[in-house]
Amino acid sequence: MRKGRAFLIGLGILAAVALVVLGSALFTVHQAEQALVLRLGAPRATITEPGLKVKVPFIENVVRYDARVLDLDPPAEQVILADQKRIVVDTFTRFRIEDPLRFYQAVRSEEAVRARLREIINGALRRVLGNVTLPSVLSEERTAIMAEIMRQVQQETAGLGITINDVRIRRADLPEETSQAIYDRMKSEREREAREARAQGQERAQQIRSRAERERTVILAEAQRQAQLLRGDGDAEANRVFASAFGRDAEFFALYRSLQAYREALGNESTSMVLSPNSEFFRFFGKLPDSATPGQ
Repeated sequence: MRKGRAFLIGLGILAAVALVVLGSALFTVHQAEQALVLRLGAPRATITEPGLKVKVPFIENVVRYDARVLDLDPPAEQVILADQKRIVVDTFTRFRIEDPLRFYQAVRSEEAVRARLREIINGALRRVLGNVTLPSVLSEERTAIMAEIMRQVQQETAGLGITINDVRIRRADLPEETSQAIYDRMKSEREREAREARAQGQERAQQIRSRAERERTVILAEAQRQAQLLRGDGDAEANRVFASAFGRDAEFFALYRSLQAYREALGNESTSMVLSPNSEFFRFFGKLPDSATPGQ
């Protein structure tokens, strides 16, 4: 009975050990991973295909790396350009672990490669941007500048087992204190230009007003001269007509002139005149009755 129980216990222990050994011998590589099998710390195999894999238990271990494209967003850096202008450059980088064995031998971990990449990218930025001016960074030359930065980064990371997919400048701005100074200077310059424009406009307006006033004076003077000429011609023609009429019928002309005088003198109902009935003014009214009141 005791032997049977001991046999069962031993069998259970063997089964448990077998399960532990089997569990430590099998491992899974996912689609987004790649693995490096190390035997006592020395690389033995590189696995890039997903699936269930086997390793030697206890003496081999597996180091896993991400097979996807990774990103690096380092802090913004201040860079001095060739024209001694300071700008704050914010970059981002996309890279992928291409060779797990070389990657393990060079940097071992993603944290280490990110720190190394930050140094490499910072150095390439300072070297390339230190030879260009601010207008070049803000113009179409920016594409060529980024291509040169990426070329230098790829050259320096060639032995790290990674592939640099892209290096880009996300933002390039002047430092805050410099931006404020430039803004103040631009504001002062625009205010000066505005004052000059207003002064020129006022001068131009004064010139236009002076010219218009001069033309107005000339036009009015010419109009008055023409009016006087026409009035003189009219008066001359009227005098000629009157003289001609007087020459033809002096009595009728005298009557006509008297009627004009009556109309001018008696046109207002409130007009009162004190004249002798025998006055020359009433010579066309005929003899007045004795009872009539003179001057009415």
